[in-house]
Amino acid sequence: MNLNFKLSRSMYRPLIVGVDTKIPIRNGRYTTAINFDNAASTPPLVSVLEEVNQFSAMYSSIHRGTGYKSQFSSNLFEEARSIILKFVNADPQKDTVIYVKNTTEAINKLSYRLWDGDKKSVVLSTWMEHHSNDLPWRSKFKVDYVETDSKGKLSLEDLESKLIKHKGNVKLITVTGASNVTGYVNPIHKIAELAHRYKAKILVDGAQLVPHNAVNMNPKNPLQHIDYLAFSAHKMYAPFGIGVLIGPKELFKQRVSEFVGGGTAQVVTHNWVVWEDTPHKDEAGSPNVIGVIALVTAIKTLTAIGMHTIDHYENQLTMYANSKLQLIPGITLYSQTAPGEPRIGVIPFNIKGMDHDRVAHILSNYAGIAVRTGCFCTQPYIQKLLAISPKQMEFYKKSAEAPRPGVVRLSFGLYNDFSEIDVLIDLIERIVRNPTTFF
Repeated sequence: MNLNFKLSRSMYRPLIVGVDTKIPIRNGRYTTAINFDNAASTPPLVSVLEEVNQFSAMYSSIHRGTGYKSQFSSNLFEEARSIILKFVNADPQKDTVIYVKNTTEAINKLSYRLWDGDKKSVVLSTWMEHHSNDLPWRSKFKVDYVETDSKGKLSLEDLESKLIKHKGNVKLITVTGASNVTGYVNPIHKIAELAHRYKAKILVDGAQLVPHNAVNMNPKNPLQHIDYLAFSAHKMYAPFGIGVLIGPKELFKQRVSEFVGGGTAQVVTHNWVVWEDTPHKDEAGSPNVIGVIALVTAIKTLTAIGMHTIDHYENQLTMYANSKLQLIPGITLYSQTAPGEPRIGVIPFNIKGMDHDRVAHILSNYAGIAVRTGCFCTQPYIQKLLAISPKQMEFYKKSAEAPRPGVVRLSFGLYNDFSEIDVLIDLIERIVRNPTTFF
């Protein structure tokens, strides 16, 4: 492995709000905050805040308003759909963008839209999914789970065997583009090809993938196209409560939305309703115009930097951190990739003999380092990575107050740099050498 890293400050730090904020740590001292919790949510881009502030003077309620500000806001709101489609190379003739609050709402919405009451219909989820890409399907479909191997990577062999096993009844394969636990990037186009060969569709949960990698919904091989994609702006430096669901217009023309109200109907009497066309009939209530402005600005900024550039830089950070952590005795790493293997900047680990939650508190209290611990809303996956048996899980079912198993998660953004990782490594080495000195 080439470990000749260019140890410099990230040139992207000035693009992010709050990177040099001083925060209190132990004994009343202050230090510059270090955020290694980007997989949960990211701070806003400077460009996003500037655009939101500038637009705020022109903000008005959209659709049907005759005032100049309303017309101005409406145009930006609708034009944003084309920018979003282009960002992921969706088909503007075939696909539509539905605005939602976040990826969780997007997946729930699609689960209702695909549900037709057929008890034979199967959704293939996987062992590595976030709860948001598991729980919405359970009440409507028979759900089966594609296995992961001993390293936690998705098994394409098991995926195909399950497609064969269910004999044409698989309606959808729903899979994360990148794991929020291990950082593994799934081969979504190979999965899409398998899905389409067996007459199924594919949904990619892009919450973790879209902010870090270029996503192409329509590659040259038509069998590899992505049918549905969901992602959230708050994980891509625009935390203003907006997300999107992208999919074929034809699907969303079918049936009434699960959530209706203002803005979803053209004509209403007490006896019948004429619904709006897609996507508006799926966007009930006053829309989040500010959120859309923020998302589009983030897309423009990330595109200007280059998604491949972002991916390369964050991979350098991840390899550097991994190379340092591997040298520390007592560290267990739960994510294993070969050089050149696709991944995002997520590293899960534990320190032998120390509770994950305690490690996180030490990192925060002694160095101002923010990480996330626990199961990250992927409890079955964590149970598998930690080799926790179903019998052991019964204990936690009966003992709700007992400390839960989990791991410490580092997750990098484009503004993190190598010097921040050095601060982390120095403190972890001190923890391992003398754990009793930290309290």
